[in-house]
Amino acid sequence: MSDFLAVFSQYGGEWGPRLAGAAIVSARISLLGFALAAVAGLLLGLAQASKSRLIRTLAKGYIVFFRGVPVLAILFLIYFGLPGIGVVFNAETAAVLGLGLAFAAQMAEVYRAGFNSIPKGQWEASASVGMSPAQSLFFIILPQVTRIIAAPLIVTFVALLKDSSLASLITVKELVLEGRSLATEFFLPMHIYIWVGAMYFLIAFPLSMAAKYLSRRAQRAGR
Repeated sequence: MSDFLAVFSQYGGEWGPRLAGAAIVSARISLLGFALAAVAGLLLGLAQASKSRLIRTLAKGYIVFFRGVPVLAILFLIYFGLPGIGVVFNAETAAVLGLGLAFAAQMAEVYRAGFNSIPKGQWEASASVGMSPAQSLFFIILPQVTRIIAAPLIVTFVALLKDSSLASLITVKELVLEGRSLATEFFLPMHIYIWVGAMYFLIAFPLSMAAKYLSRRAQRAGR
């Protein structure tokens, strides 16, 4: 066991900076992908409540399609498929777009549940004092929805963070790809992938605990 652990002290000075740099790439594509998913998910959530049947149908079709297609297939389509029609993205941009578009479908359902939890009377009350629908949404409804769905938002981000490892398959030099490079270079795959897994865990576990805490607090507030 001591020999196993000694490897980390022997090579840690070289592995650490390289894996830390790759972790920054993973964090960057995850945060940007989540931001895209949050905005697109909000628009899809609102579209599902539209008075237009066409808009509702299109939004539902998007959600059904992207929830049914693997994230990896979406990444491959954007990075390898779109160049066939002249649309080219670099690897990181393709990863952000793929993750954002895929998780927008999940975010839309989270937003829909949040909007449905707000009494319709609040829309009517804000309209009665002269607020436009946009003002009602951004100043009255959305702040309440954000508090309600805080826990599911964190859970969705953790899922997106873990799926960001798929970006290694479109040549994004993120945490998993750098780990694979180190494993090939040093022939110590178990040690390196333990380190990689620990880095994901150290990011995801506190966020998961925060989501559980927010969920329990929301349940207590709703009683």
